[in-house]
Amino acid sequence: MNDMHERISLSFNAQGLMATLGAELVSVADGEVHIALPFSTHVAQQHGFVHAGAITTIVDNACGYAALSLAPPGCEVVTAEFKVNFVRPAVGERFLAIGKVVNAGKQLTVCTGEVRALTGAEWKVVAIMQATIANVS
Repeated sequence: MNDMHERISLSFNAQGLMATLGAELVSVADGEVHIALPFSTHVAQQHGFVHAGAITTIVDNACGYAALSLAPPGCEVVTAEFKVNFVRPAVGERFLAIGKVVNAGKQLTVCTGEVRALTGAEWKVVAIMQATIANVS
């Protein structure tokens, strides 16, 4: 495990919400992070789909950690804003949020994210995010 992966893993593990949701840090690379969430009735809404709040949370974190992977040492990150589009109901056995850096600046990093619903070997995109992440000291 390199320093960047350890930094992100420690931060991820310190988030109580990720543990509450049952989310897992799957992959960390320069400018790209993957977070998985298994289906659970505990994160479902009244129609049986995964709640938009849970979907938004994992993709916001994937984008934030993608930004952190390129942030200067000693910097932390916070979300400045995001827009999310839900393109279909979140139905699946497992969900994978993928956050990718589009542009990393000195103070702001722009990321895109998507959440895929996986059932067996097949997947469909259920949400797309555009996020701006701020570096903070």
